[in-house]
Formats: sequence, structure tokens, C-alpha cells
Amino acid sequence: MALSENARGALFMSIAMAAFTCNDALVKSVTAELSIAQIMAVRGIMTMMLVYAAARTVSTLGSWRVMLHPLVLLRGTFEIGATLTFLSALASIEFANASSILQSLPLAVTLGAALFFGEPVGWRRWTAIAVGFLGVLLILKPGPEGFSPGSLYAVGAVFFTAARDLTTRRMSADIPTLSVTLFTTLANTIIGTLLIWPMGGWQPLSAGTFTSLLIASVAVFVGYQSVIMSMRGGEISFVAPFRYTSLVWALIIGILFFGEAPDLFMLLGAATVIGSGLYTFYREAKRRTVTAAEASPVSPSA
Repeated sequence: MALSENARGALFMSIAMAAFTCNDALVKSVTAELSIAQIMAVRGIMTMMLVYAAARTVSTLGSWRVMLHPLVLLRGTFEIGATLTFLSALASIEFANASSILQSLPLAVTLGAALFFGEPVGWRRWTAIAVGFLGVLLILKPGPEGFSPGSLYAVGAVFFTAARDLTTRRMSADIPTLSVTLFTTLANTIIGTLLIWPMGGWQPLSAGTFTSLLIASVAVFVGYQSVIMSMRGGEISFVAPFRYTSLVWALIIGILFFGEAPDLFMLLGAATVIGSGLYTFYREAKRRTVTAAEASPVSPSA
């Protein structure tokens, strides 16, 4: 039985979230040994080899000129910003907290679509967005000294990732997915390599660290491919809520592998963010239904 576009998009989004969460956990496990830049460079080289091999195998890489398309370049720029900020957050704060803040991404995507693409957003969804970001504040728990740098890195990652996803949505279907993935990986690898020495220089890789980054590169490859395919297929209001499956993985991994104990504020904040996000998707789906009904021709008997 063939899957619908919405079901296929939801499946790919769920796979992407599982892959990215596993990658994040593996990266966090090596941040005590390697700098963010070295992690980006080593993981990037491994991922790039996987992408290139896959592209050559299925012959879908296309012309290298595709990588010079303005939207591909812009998407790569946002991806670099997202990688730098989120890896910095992973190195600074608890795993589950960083992942919980990232759950506000669908709200940021809705906000960006309204501000930059002129998509209609009613007062209910504006309220939901505001409530969702209040949930982020519960997770951040600013003290008398203000927000911690690690928490601000995570917030920055949300907006960079939202910009990346909005750019992906505007890309033509004629641009091969593997070409986008290859350029994204290449850009991250180059920036990571350039930053290795300013961030403390090269550190030797132990066998365990090398293995962790190798597995992480496979997870990133799977995640990149899946998230691009999910954003290109199906309705965004149906597909985007499946991002929240990453929080389930993050909580499990945080408890089992990092010995974290989520506090009440984090759980309440995460629930607020997810609830607000689900409501925005519900309102979007309802708006599309009403719009489609208004656009349909009236029958002669009406």
C-alpha cells in the first residue's frame, strides 16, 4: 500500500528526528575531548564521503553548478550557523534541555513564514507562538545574572534552523536532494577546518572518539536526507509536528546515558512549547480547509 504525501513526509520527519538526536548525543559525548570546530571538520569529512558515494551510486548528484544556486548557498549559510550554535549549546548545557529548547522550532518556522513570506497567521496562532516562547523561558530559567550562554546558543540554533527550513521550502524540486546535502556538508567541513586552530588546535582522536564520530556522520547523513525529503513532501502543518518525536528520544538518552534528571520547569516548558506548536498546526490545517472550501465552485443548486 502506497503512502500518501503527508504520511511519507511524517515518516521521513520522524526518521530525521531520531537520527539527529542520536547524532547530538554522540557529539555531546566527545565535546570534552575535541573542540566544536574539530568535531565539525572530522564528522563533516566522513559525512561528505557518504553523501558523495550515495550520489555516485544512484547518479543523482547533478551538475556542480547546482551548488551555486542562491537558495542552496543561503541554506548552507543558515546550516553553518545552526551547527555552530547548537554544538556549542550541547557542550554547555544538559542534553535534554538543549533538545527541549529546539522543540520551539515549528513555532519559529510559523513566525518566519508570516514575517517573510506573508503567510496569513490569525490572532489565535500569534497567541500560541507567544505562549510557546514563554515555554522556552521556563526551560531557560534565567537567574539573577540572566541567561546562560549555552541556553542562548540553543535559542540561536532555533532561529538558524528555522531559516534553513524555510529556505528549503522555497527550493525548486529540480535541485537534487543529494546535491543540497553534499553542499551543506562541504560548507560545514570547510568552516570547521578553518576554525580548528582558533579554537585550540588539533587534538588526537582516540579509537572510541573516532567510532562515535563515524556513527554520528551516518546519523547526520540519514537526518539530512530525511528532513529535506520531509519538507519537500506533504503539508508542512501535517509534517512539522513530528519534529516533537525528538524530545522523546532526548529524554530517554539524557536519563540513560548522561544521568540527567529533568526538573519540573523543563518538563512544564517542554509541554507548553509542544502544546503551542500542536495548536498552531491545528489552526493552520483548519485555515487551509476553510480556504479550500471558499475557493471551490458553488453548485448550481445552491
